[in-house]
Amino acid sequence: MSIEELARANVRALTPYQSARRLGGSGDVWLNANEYPLPVEFQLTQQNLNRYPECQPKQVIERYADYAGVKPEQVLVSRGADEGIELLIRAFCEPGEDAVLYCPPTYGMYSVSAEAFGVEYRTVQALEDWQLDLPAIAEKLDDVKVVFVCSPNNPTGQLINPQDLRTLLEMTRGKALVVADEAYIEFCPQATVAGWLAEYPHLVVLRTLSKAFALAGLRCGFTLASEEIINLLLKVIAPYPLSTPVADIAAQALSPQGIVQMRERVAEIKRNRQYLVSALQEVPCVERVFDSETNYVLARITASSAVFKSLWDQGIILRDQNKQPSLSGCLRISVGTREECQRVIDALREQPGLAATERV
Repeated sequence: MSIEELARANVRALTPYQSARRLGGSGDVWLNANEYPLPVEFQLTQQNLNRYPECQPKQVIERYADYAGVKPEQVLVSRGADEGIELLIRAFCEPGEDAVLYCPPTYGMYSVSAEAFGVEYRTVQALEDWQLDLPAIAEKLDDVKVVFVCSPNNPTGQLINPQDLRTLLEMTRGKALVVADEAYIEFCPQATVAGWLAEYPHLVVLRTLSKAFALAGLRCGFTLASEEIINLLLKVIAPYPLSTPVADIAAQALSPQGIVQMRERVAEIKRNRQYLVSALQEVPCVERVFDSETNYVLARITASSAVFKSLWDQGIILRDQNKQPSLSGCLRISVGTREECQRVIDALREQPGLAATERV
């Protein structure tokens, strides 16, 4: 029996998530992973690397709870929010029996994680405006244990209607968890549903330090939920999910000064986003620029695959969304520095294209 044959059948058939780094490229303008464009300096203060770290570092948990407005008992820290997705599936879904549900176009790790654990994933195509199709979701909830909703949604950039989220929460009460993925919530903090946790014990909120906190390389994420859910997740998490340096830097990022600096970065990115959107709307090959509440912009572009390749060859790396449902012709552009935004605009102006007929 070959090594391939020894592997589980669902793993042999699995197509891994195509992260920005897996897709590669050799550019100098990286606008494909929704990262903060500049490095942020931190100093390591913990030198006791001969000892294992805490499973759930107390200072990190307390500072994030204070920041998010929840109790420390409602917070779990993990290796990015991606590990939070896996923990929820592992703790609540029986392989071969239960299912997860999500609404494409959206983040690709929901299906990859489900497949990896042998759990069925079901999809309900989002409506034309990328909002939830609630009647269609209701028809597919049998045996569903976890519903993932990304808001603001990646890659489309819009918020999910809060009343629709409430309807979904009522629809799933006593049947399934609803997981609100808030990876980009710092760019629209008024839209968080973390304040709903007391009202909906089956609500879970995912967060990360990768975006507005400028720490994508740290791999540090958070799950906010009822104490009951957190205790279940603690049963299946690895013994030492965060290394000592990660916990050290995360605690600094969540200090009062760190949060002030994060909000300054958010303000800067939002200014650059407005600059980018306004300029894109005047570029001939850009057919439409969609509203965004995040640190990226989705645009429909004439001959988008050729444009993507042309910019790639110039060292400007964007994210091609053509394979996502309803996103034909779309490219996702992370908001970089003002200079990087200008590089994208200049490169797009050189592309052949018809005058845009629809811009929002």
